[in-house]
Amino acid sequence: MLGAPGSGKGTQATILAEALGIPSISTGEMLREAVATGTELGQTVESIMATGKLVDDETMAAVVEERLATADAAEGFILDGYPRTLGQADTLAGILERRGWSLDSVVYIEVPEAELVARALARKRADDKEEVIRQRLEVYRQQTQPLIDHYRAAALLRDIDGHQTIEGVAKSIVDALGEAG
Repeated sequence: MLGAPGSGKGTQATILAEALGIPSISTGEMLREAVATGTELGQTVESIMATGKLVDDETMAAVVEERLATADAAEGFILDGYPRTLGQADTLAGILERRGWSLDSVVYIEVPEAELVARALARKRADDKEEVIRQRLEVYRQQTQPLIDHYRAAALLRDIDGHQTIEGVAKSIVDALGEAG
């Protein structure tokens, strides 16, 4: 599931996961689960997060691989927030290949920037100032556009108009996945 901050990808991942009976796995959820397990990997993640740093790609890949090895992911899953870069996409492809799996589809929820900014400002969080929001969106575009192009070239990308109601977006996703399957 790809989409800019505020596109609704987390909401849609949850809706779709419930409809399909598979887990929606967010980056944050994966990190929290790794820490909660108390494994060596979980302790590594905890020490990185305690310093306020971002979890590096190599550690994140290990977290993803550990999470996808759990029983509930055996029949399918939705990833929310991973991969974010081409390097992570290549790593994910390797993880899936080792398990004999491949991606079926990549859902890209596209929302006009003005709407993304309005949604973020409506949250009224302290750090949600327009210039900060626009900077986050620019960083997202720089990191993720190559990923979008990569999955489009691989004929896996499903473009979804995210400037609709929550229900409308959910229906568009189900329709796009039905056409792909």
